[in-house]
Order: sequence, then structure tokens, then C-alpha cells
Amino acid sequence: MEHRKMEREDIFRMIEGGKSHSADVSERMPEDGVYTVEDIEALPEGERAELIDGKMYMMATPGLTHQELLGWLYFKIRSFIIEKGGPCRVILSPFGVYIKNDERNYVEPDVLVICDMDKLDEKGCHGAPDWAIEIVSPSSRTMDYIRKCALYEAAGVREYWIVDPKEKSVLVYNFENGTSGRYTFSELVKAGIYGDLFLDFGEVA
Repeated sequence: MEHRKMEREDIFRMIEGGKSHSADVSERMPEDGVYTVEDIEALPEGERAELIDGKMYMMATPGLTHQELLGWLYFKIRSFIIEKGGPCRVILSPFGVYIKNDERNYVEPDVLVICDMDKLDEKGCHGAPDWAIEIVSPSSRTMDYIRKCALYEAAGVREYWIVDPKEKSVLVYNFENGTSGRYTFSELVKAGIYGDLFLDFGEVA
């Protein structure tokens, strides 16, 4: 089945009326107006945030649907990797990704697949993962569809999925070959970085 490329106008329509990931935390604003990874690491226990180009976005507590999808995605991808073998690892949030190996960008994708083990240590992933998946929450639509999409493409992520429970859709960006497509939860969704991994979201819809 053919899946049309998602144009920018389509994306803005999908997030219209949605809330931002969060307001940036102005009460903690550094004097120069730029946050760093050091500010992330200094957050009180239990608080989570992400950085994009020095701007901090607090992360809301995920809901039941989000967590069910998160667990299912991790299980399906990990089972595939175990069955097929190979060097890749799948990790679920919260796990830090120092995506540009600088002090101004830090994210926690819901699911990430890394095939270069040299990027991994106990602290996090240093550099772009091969595959990142975000599960959209009411507060994260702008973040997932716009900000993170641009960041992941610029940083060298090979493939990015936006799983949207409200729309019952999966938006797939294959940055490696410059293609994109939108699928419904009733369709099998193929992973671009693998030749034979298909996910059926109807199992959890």
C-alpha cells in the first residue's frame, strides 16, 4: 500500500490546538538565557526535562495508554533483536541521549535502538541513535512532531517514528533515504532499519 509523504502543512494540522511539551522553566533561567546539560543534571530527583538548543522543556508524567504502548514496543523490538541476533540494543525511557555530544542538547526518546555500542555507557547514549520512537501525549504534540523531528534529522538519526494514540497513527520518517509516510494502527508498519520487522499496532489499539 502506498503511503503519501507528510508535508509540513499536514503536520501543523495534526498538532493544531495541541499544547506544547511544556513551558520552559523561566524561574530557573540562567543569566545568559541558555540551559546546559549541567542544569538537567541539577534538577531535583523525580523531575525530568529535555534540552533543544539550550532551551529546557519539562516532561510530564506519562499516562496509562502511553505506558502500555511503550512496554509493547520494547517487548516486540527486543524479541526481534534476540531472535535475529546482531549488535543492536533497544532501550526504553528514561535514558539520556546526548544527541549532538554538546552541552545544549539532551533528550529522552521513549524507545531508542542503538547499533554502535561505542555510543553507550552507564550515563546514556552519546550521539544519535539509529532509531528513535516517540509516543505522543497531550502535552507533547509540538515537541514530538516539530522540535524533535528537526533535531533528530539534523543529528543523524536514521529513522524516527511518531506514535500517536489519539490519531491512531504512526508517522514514519526514514531520514536515511529521505522518505516519510503515515500509517494507521490497522496496518502493519515496517521498520526501515531492518528488512523483516513489521509491527502490528492493532495488538494494543
